[in-house]
Amino acid sequence: MAMKWTSTCLVAVAVLGCLCDAQWGMPSKPGYQKPSTPQLPSKQVPLDPQQSKQTFEKAVTWSFPDPPKPEPKVDVPFELRSPVPAVTVAVECREKIAHVEVKKDMFGIGQFINPADLLLGNCDAVGEDPAAQVLIFEAELHECDSKTMTTADALIYTFVLNYKPRPFGNYPVLRTSAAAVFVECYYPRKHNVSSLPLDPLWIPFSAAKVSEEVLYFTLRLMTEDWQYERPMYQYFLGDMIYIEATVKQYFHAPLRVFVDRCVAVLTPDLNTNPQYAFIDNHGCFIDAYITGSKSKFRTRTAENKLQLQLEAFRFQGAETGVMYLICHLKATSTAYGLDDHHRACSYSNGWKEASGADGVCGLCEAGVMVNSASTGGAGSGGSSGLPISPSNPGRKIRAAKREVVEWEGDVTVGPIAVVEEVL
Repeated sequence: MAMKWTSTCLVAVAVLGCLCDAQWGMPSKPGYQKPSTPQLPSKQVPLDPQQSKQTFEKAVTWSFPDPPKPEPKVDVPFELRSPVPAVTVAVECREKIAHVEVKKDMFGIGQFINPADLLLGNCDAVGEDPAAQVLIFEAELHECDSKTMTTADALIYTFVLNYKPRPFGNYPVLRTSAAAVFVECYYPRKHNVSSLPLDPLWIPFSAAKVSEEVLYFTLRLMTEDWQYERPMYQYFLGDMIYIEATVKQYFHAPLRVFVDRCVAVLTPDLNTNPQYAFIDNHGCFIDAYITGSKSKFRTRTAENKLQLQLEAFRFQGAETGVMYLICHLKATSTAYGLDDHHRACSYSNGWKEASGADGVCGLCEAGVMVNSASTGGAGSGGSSGLPISPSNPGRKIRAAKREVVEWEGDVTVGPIAVVEEVL
């Protein structure tokens, strides 16, 4: 009985489970496996050595140099030369004639006058003493435009010795001033005497201005011993104007400076007339060759410095003796030699170069033939290239047998006053 009841219970449980499944309609869930999460590739360790940023031990501190500052003014032991009367005219009053002797160095400045420029009234010289360098005039008392005046004690015959200098050829340059010297012969009523030589008089004039330094080039007027900058820009005819051109080297390799061209003008404008190019054709000091002056380059004492001396002159017909010097300067490395575009040649019984390389001066005279300083403008003569603005230095490479790197610029100095010596 017991076994029968147990079987009945099992059947009942099974039937109950089937009814439940049929009632809810929920089939059993299949057993699926969850998808696995993908793994990222592992980072590989770089092999030694690793790349690193290069650093400098010390920061770069170089920069362009500052423009040059004006040098402090120095008290220069300078005193303007005082005029000294030149006794160069003498007269001997003879019985019928006036015998006048005039030294060819009429102004006592070492510059001989042209005998054709000197007249006694309207009479030329009758002779010359070559040993004493004296011109001789002899005039009858009533000739050669003489004037007669009578006083209570004497009879006076007056002659005028007229000197009217003419320029050198086509160049508007004068190194002596026009002069008129009165020569008088006094004859007392009772006997004859000879007058004494006449002493000349001077008219002073002064003007001064500090020179201008442009770019890295400088042009200064110096004292005679070349130790200081000249504090006054006043000269007399026959004086020497001492000029020093320099170039500032800074961090460059050693440089050599040249004065390529220099022009004298009445105003600071290079495009005015009259003008006189006394240095032309790439460094040829042609003033001595043209006028017979003592102008020249001095022997170089340093590569970045060039010294020259110019004999003072005036422009013909100019109301004043004030003028300006405008020079075109160049600088090259001292590693380059001298050639016909880089030189400093002077004329004294032949052409001489300031550094001793006289062979580069062979074409200087050719430049004199084409010089048009008396009528030309700023571009006349032997200047090379286009004008360089003073506020912007130039640098160029010349196309020649070898490359020559050069710097160039224009420098103006003035006003310079040249005073006449009046007899």
